[in-house]
Amino acid sequence: MAGGREEQQLVVIGAGPAGYPAAFHAADLGLAVTLIDPEAAPGGVCLYRGCIPSKALLHVAALLNETREASVMGVSFQAPAVDRAKLKAWKDAVVSRLTGGLKGLCGQRNVTLLRGRAAFTDAHTIRVEAADGSARDLAFEHAIVATGSRPASIPAAPDSPRVIDSTGALALEDIPDRLLVVGGGYIGLELGQVYAALGAKVSVVEMLPGLLPGADRDLAGLLAKRVKKQFERVRLNTRVTAMRETDDGIVVNSEAEDGTPAEETYDRVLVAVGRRPNTEHIGLDCAGVRVGADGFVEVDEQRRTSSPRIFAAGDVAGQPMLAHKATAEAKAAVEAVLGRKTVFDPAAIPAVVFTDPELAWCGLTEEEADRQGREVEVASFPWAASGRAMTLGRHDGLTKIVAEPGARRVLGVGIAGPGAGELIAEGVLAVEMGAVVEDLALTIHPHPTLSETLMEAAEAFAGQSTHFVKRGGRANPPRQDKQEEAQE
Repeated sequence: MAGGREEQQLVVIGAGPAGYPAAFHAADLGLAVTLIDPEAAPGGVCLYRGCIPSKALLHVAALLNETREASVMGVSFQAPAVDRAKLKAWKDAVVSRLTGGLKGLCGQRNVTLLRGRAAFTDAHTIRVEAADGSARDLAFEHAIVATGSRPASIPAAPDSPRVIDSTGALALEDIPDRLLVVGGGYIGLELGQVYAALGAKVSVVEMLPGLLPGADRDLAGLLAKRVKKQFERVRLNTRVTAMRETDDGIVVNSEAEDGTPAEETYDRVLVAVGRRPNTEHIGLDCAGVRVGADGFVEVDEQRRTSSPRIFAAGDVAGQPMLAHKATAEAKAAVEAVLGRKTVFDPAAIPAVVFTDPELAWCGLTEEEADRQGREVEVASFPWAASGRAMTLGRHDGLTKIVAEPGARRVLGVGIAGPGAGELIAEGVLAVEMGAVVEDLALTIHPHPTLSETLMEAAEAFAGQSTHFVKRGGRANPPRQDKQEEAQE
């Protein structure tokens, strides 16, 4: 209440994939917890404006694409009719059910849920301001900052309803005839494929030489080939220099690496150039919490900040900005609050791009090994040799393993194809446990499944893959940017 201070054992600021797992884990371990968020129920960006609504729409996009591609199997459908309002309502219902469930779990765990915006007033106190303007001060023994992130923008983007970020794209207000996606990362490509499936003519502009910077080039190359067929245009090595709104839409000026200019008009522009951590306006300086030049809170291996009783987890605590990384960090932070011996030091954090085809990887990639000057062995299994992939009509996939020479300890795994995000967990386990390639090769996988491709990729190191006859593991192979090849 205003004018007084309420004593709290643990306060968690932000109820996203770092905040609510931290609150729940702490409550399960006996702490009295207060969870603060601007929304009425937990979920954060992931549930309200990110992971969940985007995957719901990607599922619909996959259904639409399957109806269009089934003719090669002898099955033809009439052109699907999309009821945008009903689709939006279904997507919102998925979000509402999940967030409502989390709110119920707060009650079951006796977690106090406060709706409002929180900011530190000093290293021991947080002020919470409600939407009605009322405020209350909370004194805490420990606090965890989990305020997440927001979409980044570019200087050229005007203040116009025709220029949207990922939040605006997920609102599904309309299906534009022509959509430009600025940014060839996972957010732009996922949403671009959604809108392409719903009928928009989609173009992508990316300032770097390839789509999905940071992803394994062999995997990204497979996605680039499909994107080239789905999208109206993909322009690499190109940056947007200006935008202006006219009666006809958004006029976009861009410039290629060689200086060639271009001007085109679009009905909408989706700016998807990454995300920024939400570390402003929450009083971190008042609490003695250091923030780096990149905007991330500086933390140690226990997620403790420069203020010893304050921790940080999730997007505010550094890359990668992934929900599952946030949850793991949050639990480590809670363990540290309780004085337990714990560190956040994963050997592998999986990354999944829910495009079509899906891409997933973990651990060391070939590109990272090249940059580090590290010798590795690599073997791949093409899904064209997978019986299960052929029955799905999707042989455009790949499974690869990066291993340490000699004993062939698994250092990294990459997968491209339907369900890659589900399959990568086996690769993560292999890296975390220090498994060797032979462990995967000798593990009997069910047939016919896509999981067999991991076994056969492992067998390929010894040239003993049952369904694929080619060279075995290769040391530091010559790199080719498969993605640029796909764009030629």
